[in-house]
Amino acid sequence: MENKTYALVTGGSGAIGTAISQALAHSGYHVYIHANENIKAAQVLVHQLQQSGLSAGAIQFDVNNPDQARHVLEELTEQTPIQLLVNNAGINDDVIFPAMRQDQWQNVINVSLNGFFNVTQPLIMPMIRSRFGRIVSISSIAAIMGNRGQVNYAAAKAALHGASKSLSLELASRNITVNVVAPGIITSPMIDNVFDEKAINNLVPMKRAGKPEEVASLVDYLCSRKASYITGQVISVNGGII
Repeated sequence: MENKTYALVTGGSGAIGTAISQALAHSGYHVYIHANENIKAAQVLVHQLQQSGLSAGAIQFDVNNPDQARHVLEELTEQTPIQLLVNNAGINDDVIFPAMRQDQWQNVINVSLNGFFNVTQPLIMPMIRSRFGRIVSISSIAAIMGNRGQVNYAAAKAALHGASKSLSLELASRNITVNVVAPGIITSPMIDNVFDEKAINNLVPMKRAGKPEEVASLVDYLCSRKASYITGQVISVNGGII
């Protein structure tokens, strides 16, 4: 195998995932762009990156299926470790808590929190053996401030904060950092019908939504060797909301 650093971005074909995948590829890493149902979008992104002379590949598995995730990831790391992991996969299913169904609670928890375990745990030992690693999980401002209608989503993302802080302590002596990036209102199809210009002006001191690239640039930095002394942190990208 060539001497290249390998990265994995789960949910890598969404708005933020795409920007992160592009940033890491431009930094010279080989980026595995993960998708489950939307594998075609991941393959299109891979093709675009390759056309630009960058290194990328698409992989498909369900982060909520531990056996499937482990099988794919163990095959992937047989010859070379994945040293950069961005846990970006997540879903939301918003409803006020009194009306929330059990499956709405469980599905959101499964993808964001159980998905974190199912993807991260199989990659840890290869990362430890390579004596280098970066783990970045994408959270949300909802996990810090709370948000009406998102008790399930806020719970799942807030759990990543505690998990990441604890894991950072376990891995700190191994040259592996573990951090969380918590975006605020970021331009994407998810917010188009939620926040209009007036709402954004009222909520965000910078008076605009953030760009996916602004989240990606922080993730790219945290994945670099320049960020070797930053671990166990939750860093917000939110235009000054808090």
